[in-house]
Amino acid sequence: MTLPSEPNTVPPQDDFELSLKPLWMRAQGGDSAAYREALLRIAQRLRRFYSRRLQALPDEVEDLVQETLLALHMQRGTYDETLPVSSWVFAIARHKLVDLWRRRGRRDNLNDSLDDMTEDQHPATEEELPSKRDLGVLLEQLPELQRQAILLTKIEGLSMIEASERSGVSVAALKVQVHRGLKQLAALVRSET
Repeated sequence: MTLPSEPNTVPPQDDFELSLKPLWMRAQGGDSAAYREALLRIAQRLRRFYSRRLQALPDEVEDLVQETLLALHMQRGTYDETLPVSSWVFAIARHKLVDLWRRRGRRDNLNDSLDDMTEDQHPATEEELPSKRDLGVLLEQLPELQRQAILLTKIEGLSMIEASERSGVSVAALKVQVHRGLKQLAALVRSET
């Protein structure tokens, strides 16, 4: 799949870069007002960037904008001031877009559309399980870090690296949280039977 991209270098006449760079440099120096303004401008540009690329998935746009802003915040120490800020921003945005396509591709390939199935092809539904056995109820009993780690890796199917990028938690810490969470879930299930 070819990924449409913003130019790697931004021409000097680009108003977005010209207004963003000074704000970002002040933000990097600790100016919180400049940081807020830079993020507002970046968010506005990201919404247009993602909207053009996700016309069939408009509900994903705002989530990707927020994920990208979070990644920018977490990775702001990696910004090289000799480069245009917008090039750095859109490099991260493209990674987030690719991550979305990978997630959706995995999920979409595993699921047949219920609309394309005849009535006799629909899966049989079993009797409703007691609410205590419901996965959502069990997950709510876990500490937040364990719940988040399990949701990202086991429910959404993200790799440890993808989950680490999304959550801002190291891969090693995620592995520990998943292990502990699964162990606690097993104990909860055993105690309810």
